[in-house]
Amino acid sequence: MKKTLVGVLAAAMLFSGTAMAAPPTTVQKQLDGLTKQHEFPAALATTTDAGGRATQYTSGTAELGKKAPVPRNGQVRAGSNTKAFVAAVVMQLVAEKKVELDKPINHYLPGAVKDDRITVRQLLNHTSGLANYTNYLGLEKFEDLRHRYFEPRELLDVGNANPVTNQPGEKFKYSNTNYVLLGLLIQKTTGRPVAENVDKRIVQKIGLRDTYWPGVGDETIRGKHAKGYSKTGNGIEDVTEMDPSWGWAAGQIISTTKDLNSFYRALLNGEVVPPAQVKEMQKTVDTAGEMWPGAEYGLGIASSPLTCGGRYWGHGGDVHGYETRGGVAPDGKAFSVAVTALPGTFQDTPEEAGKAHDAVLATVDAALCGAK
Repeated sequence: MKKTLVGVLAAAMLFSGTAMAAPPTTVQKQLDGLTKQHEFPAALATTTDAGGRATQYTSGTAELGKKAPVPRNGQVRAGSNTKAFVAAVVMQLVAEKKVELDKPINHYLPGAVKDDRITVRQLLNHTSGLANYTNYLGLEKFEDLRHRYFEPRELLDVGNANPVTNQPGEKFKYSNTNYVLLGLLIQKTTGRPVAENVDKRIVQKIGLRDTYWPGVGDETIRGKHAKGYSKTGNGIEDVTEMDPSWGWAAGQIISTTKDLNSFYRALLNGEVVPPAQVKEMQKTVDTAGEMWPGAEYGLGIASSPLTCGGRYWGHGGDVHGYETRGGVAPDGKAFSVAVTALPGTFQDTPEEAGKAHDAVLATVDAALCGAK
């Protein structure tokens, strides 16, 4: 969920070009590099071929200090991948003529923001200029907030209380506040909780078996999982159990690498959102140094270049204890990887943390490009 490490990946509606599947040895070597060279406790990944056949991989240990097998396709906190699910529901409402992309959010949520010019589209593509509430919650002292429950309106209040970063539509500036507003928009428009909308409209619709939105007060990961670790004021801690309400519609979902592949493939194939709305989601803005080189952000999904040509689409996530990256290549092949700590948790310097982050992205590229 950190703005500089925000995930960016997924699947294109109109496939063009080719991306050969990496042999299993390539993926396994990449994962082993993440755990041995870059010191992530565990790495989990799934490759899904163009026909939908999934293969899982693991490396490392599920618990520090033990030789604990990492569960194949184990659940992880998926962080900002939540945004793609929320955006998909918003685009369904657009297709149903219940929401208009270029109408001000204050039209639907009167007085929600100070600037009446901010539109639904600008929330979706992070060009609203609203302050990122997670910059002001005090998450650097995570041990103090780990078990704290936040109401969505509290999160919005923090965002509104701090200075804007730019004028609406002026430029891309990642802000989790945008997606809190979109969660509230979904609830106001449908009369039902955003979690229920995501579950019924997406999770159940396409049959995701291991994806869910934790209920109020649920601090656990329900299914099989590797423990997640974070650096806090107490040192490096097991932070698997936490209250995820501070992420809400910007980052609360729990999923697996297999389910993330299935979701992004279905989304970009028009199985979740109608094709016309998928094309809208793929209208991107330049991230201008906010992300890694070449990244472009659409409406809740983003694309990154592949070294073998073409681009992959998706959205990754960063949350205490877990980082996820992945996406869908032009030929429909998908790959997602998760590690059980954010870069910088086990690395001693910013340079080493940057290399660890790059290594996660390189794993995605290698898997989708089929490097030997």
